[in-house]
Amino acid sequence: MTTAQVRIATTMENFYDDTAPMGPSGIEYKRVIEKLDEEARSNLDAAYRATVLEPLGRFCSYFPEVNEAIKRRQKKLLDYDSSRAKVRKLVDKPSEDPQRLPRAEQEANLAREMYENLNSIIVNDLPKVIELRVPYLDPSFEALVKSQLRFSQASYEQLEGLRHHFPPSSEEADHRVDDVLQQMRELTICGNF
Repeated sequence: MTTAQVRIATTMENFYDDTAPMGPSGIEYKRVIEKLDEEARSNLDAAYRATVLEPLGRFCSYFPEVNEAIKRRQKKLLDYDSSRAKVRKLVDKPSEDPQRLPRAEQEANLAREMYENLNSIIVNDLPKVIELRVPYLDPSFEALVKSQLRFSQASYEQLEGLRHHFPPSSEEADHRVDDVLQQMRELTICGNF
């Protein structure tokens, strides 16, 4: 936000010089905005990273592992289905080797156990991860709001100091601003909608 404000202040500074009636005000505005930008980068940025971005990044880093576990479970389900199909085929059409059916049944049981173990871990643990997201993220959200509040208060205090650089607001000036805004609204590029 401060980067955008600095760009606006720089653009405004190009319109004014020291001899223009509002020139000193534009220069002072730019100075205040640059100071706000510097303070935000030095004071707020580190705290924002530590209390908001890093916890969010850490929380999000768990999801590739969760997704990988889900993929492993899916592969184990395919292995289990394949093993059951072999057993069914051997039951329907017995093999000449009498040991083939017991081996296939043993493989199917092993595949079933592996699938069920992974499935139970996912079914039991994934809801816990999802449930913990709110208590985990609440402090980050609170830190985000507090840092925005601090920034807004500092901005208000410093910009309020610029008030004496501008003439007092008058009804005539407000009316002129409203007229200019109405003229801007009436401008069309693509036609009326």
